[in-house]
Amino acid sequence: MRRSPIVLSATVAGTAGILAFHAHAPSAPTATASAASAATATATATATPAPAGGASSSGSKAVSGTATGEAIATQYGSAQVRVTVRDGKITAIEALQLQGNDARSVQISSSAEPTLQQEALQAQSADIDAVSGATFTSASYAQSLQSALDKLGYEAPDGSVATLQVPSGGHGF
Repeated sequence: MRRSPIVLSATVAGTAGILAFHAHAPSAPTATASAASAATATATATATPAPAGGASSSGSKAVSGTATGEAIATQYGSAQVRVTVRDGKITAIEALQLQGNDARSVQISSSAEPTLQQEALQAQSADIDAVSGATFTSASYAQSLQSALDKLGYEAPDGSVATLQVPSGGHGF
């Protein structure tokens, strides 16, 4: 009977470890964009007025183009994204760089990135919720996305902007 709590605790810990394990390769490999490619990506950003027949869903102008956001540094590494907007709608978001100062940061970032991408595409905005356990990744991703959208002159349909801020100091994810 004395071993019951130990066995139960070990079973719970083992099950949690198995459920947290992901055997696939990271979905967003850490890569650094060179200054030349970042400049090229930014240079392709264009804003075109909406057709004279009516307003677009994003407000007074239908923005189209691709832009690279600022690299947002955290204590775990930097995050940087590239966004593509077509006719006033966010159509693609690519993580060029995610936190990767250590293996744990890579694991957290690669797990959080698909959720962050999906939320931003659904919201059509950088105003997204933080992924639990990935606060630094979430905030830096949202800030980089917002800077890319700003470069394009894109406004979210509801006028929202990124509100997540990278936590200052302290330890935690």
